[in-house]
Amino acid sequence: MFLFTRSHTYHFSVSEKELKRRLIGDHVRIHNLDFEVLDKDSKLSIIPHAEQVETIKTLPITSVVFKEEGNKTKVVVTSKMRQLDSGGPFLVLLFCSFMIITGVVLLKMNQEQFVAMTLLGISASILTLFTIRMQTGYFDYVHKVRHFVKAKAESEYAGNQSPLIPA
Repeated sequence: MFLFTRSHTYHFSVSEKELKRRLIGDHVRIHNLDFEVLDKDSKLSIIPHAEQVETIKTLPITSVVFKEEGNKTKVVVTSKMRQLDSGGPFLVLLFCSFMIITGVVLLKMNQEQFVAMTLLGISASILTLFTIRMQTGYFDYVHKVRHFVKAKAESEYAGNQSPLIPA
């Protein structure tokens, strides 16, 4: 879903080969969930190991694309929601959209003011809770994976240990 796709561009003074060497095969733990960096085609993919997850979570799949530009390397980090996870958020947004449209139509027609305001209030409450939940879940994973890539690219020490990312 395009609403949940985030893309960030960085420029590093490290070569593409060195960046890939620092990242490929590495793991990062975020909220007790393991993410692994894999080499897929000409880009890297950071994929969650979700088989250990017992609760319902919305998780990102992140791709990292490199492009050499002179003595710098342009790195584009793009996170998108897993296809498997996109159904729930889509249904919540669709449901709230219908409630808002119905509430606005009722208000415009000067009919059922109480019902219209109730629909708008309920949809606003659901969207607020949905946003908070997404910020503490999905978008937190996106932010921490992006921070992991940036930290590995900027680190002087290019060992195989992941930088510590607090849960």
